[in-house]
Amino acid sequence: MKYSVLTVFLSVAIPSFCSFSALAEVAVVVHPSNQVNLTKNDIKKIYLGKMKNFADGKVILPIDLAEGSDTRSIFNTELLGKSSSQIKAYWSKLIFTGKGTPPKNVKSENEVINTVSTNPSTIGYVDASKVTDKVKVIIKF
Repeated sequence: MKYSVLTVFLSVAIPSFCSFSALAEVAVVVHPSNQVNLTKNDIKKIYLGKMKNFADGKVILPIDLAEGSDTRSIFNTELLGKSSSQIKAYWSKLIFTGKGTPPKNVKSENEVINTVSTNPSTIGYVDASKVTDKVKVIIKF
């Protein structure tokens, strides 16, 4: 039985593309009192440790979902432009050289919501379907 290159490619590539696209949007959230206006590039800087303060001078406390989370994988690839392993290597280098501290990891999207809702300095991300009125969405993608 002969298989064309296209058939083999599609059988391998389509399932991996579909696994992310089947998920809902990712929402970046802050405390409802936070009046911040951030671009995707600002959020990327925050999560790469290059932006540490909001415009009002308050220290930013980014929250990251645990490794292996589908939402985290989408956030890393779609917003940060890096795979999870690239992010891990990036932070390992900064930690080793004493030039940075990665975002705090939490176990679940509910924990992101609860943490962000109790501290105006935090920023996090969740599957958009998990958003409650306890937080404010600043960007969806």
